[in-house]
Amino acid sequence: MSTEQKSKNLAVGEAISRSEQFIEKNQKIILIVIIAILVLIGGFFGYKKFIAEPRQETASAEMFAAEQFFKNEDMDKALNGDGKHMGFIAIVDKYGSTKSGKLANFYAGSAYLSKGEYQKAIDYLDDFSSNDVFLSNQAKAMIGDCYLELNKVDDAIKNYEKAISSSNEMTTPFVLFKLGLAYEMKKDNKNALITYKKIKSDYPSSLEAREIDKYISRLESL
Repeated sequence: MSTEQKSKNLAVGEAISRSEQFIEKNQKIILIVIIAILVLIGGFFGYKKFIAEPRQETASAEMFAAEQFFKNEDMDKALNGDGKHMGFIAIVDKYGSTKSGKLANFYAGSAYLSKGEYQKAIDYLDDFSSNDVFLSNQAKAMIGDCYLELNKVDDAIKNYEKAISSSNEMTTPFVLFKLGLAYEMKKDNKNALITYKKIKSDYPSSLEAREIDKYISRLESL
């Protein structure tokens, strides 16, 4: 065996020896750390299985009744419940951390918007969060509607712009149209014209595109 190989073997042996000494010296601490990790892992799965999932099931059951009131346009019961079932407000308060609780924010904001209580609608829609891009964009568009009703045009524009940050054929043309109108309210005809032309060029098959030429012609004639 060469001298170099002997040196390498000696170094490895010393490293193993030091590791063994470290483990012997700190075995109590290592054991505590391992137990703590296992407790955290067990706690996570225990919370998910015995707390989070049952809460979600309960919240989902309460949401079903509130959604029926919403579909029937009984917004007061949708928001406040009927004495037997919770409304969206109570679901948000009690189950806000669940998927249903988060969705209840969206519904509550929508209900308040339909009732003309715009600031309350903004408060709930602002608290709504979702990985669903369509719903997130729709919430931003509704916040824009609320601000427009409150005559806060700049805030409306900001939220309409957020709502079209990721486009889709279903809602983006309509939001673009409202954005154009908001620009016009602000006397920003340049950006209004750009927005209307975007509807025509990017969404030619949309309902909004059918009537957009007259808006473009009117602004171009100014």
